[in-house]
Amino acid sequence: MDYSAQKIAKMFRIACFVSFSLTIFSCQNEKLLPYYNSPDFTPLFISENEAEEKITHRIADFSFSDQNNKRITQKEIEGKIHVANFFFTSCGFICPRMTNHMKLVQKEFGNDTSVAILSFTVTPWIDDVKKLKEYADLNQITSPNWNLLTGNKSSIYTLARQSYFAEEELGFTKDSTEFMHTEHFILVDKNKRIRGIYNGTLELDVQQLIEDIKALKK
Repeated sequence: MDYSAQKIAKMFRIACFVSFSLTIFSCQNEKLLPYYNSPDFTPLFISENEAEEKITHRIADFSFSDQNNKRITQKEIEGKIHVANFFFTSCGFICPRMTNHMKLVQKEFGNDTSVAILSFTVTPWIDDVKKLKEYADLNQITSPNWNLLTGNKSSIYTLARQSYFAEEELGFTKDSTEFMHTEHFILVDKNKRIRGIYNGTLELDVQQLIEDIKALKK
């Protein structure tokens, strides 16, 4: 089974498991979002109190420059819900679709300072601050809470694969010499714990992401 087939099969298993689990918990008044503690994205449906003890994985510290040449670090997302994705400005098909779908998140939460969007370029040697600014202007990325980020390639790839599990377990052990390209949107709660994974090329998935952000806000 090749890499693409493995990814599709993995996403299908996650979707089925989450759908089944949400059905089980549908009788509850409040939607229970899973926690993800490992790159195999096994969803853990546990209480907040249990999560404090059992969920050890957190998004690591980082420091990159955004499209306005502002230094963005982990302090920018302290106490905030955020969505992360990985793209590059010269991508001709998947990335434009992902950007258009992320604009749905911008439309819903663009003025909400408790929600942030972090879009990391995977070709930082091409996508400097100027290039990201041009991309932001071209794609009407106007929210002050949506940061397009560039910086050291190795740092971006390590953060993507080992903190966000951006390519799931298939990419967890890869290093920055292997190019990364993923369609995933990753939802992270205010305590920097992963709470959702979505296919950014599918509008239906992104609509679910929006609903899950609302659930986390509650």
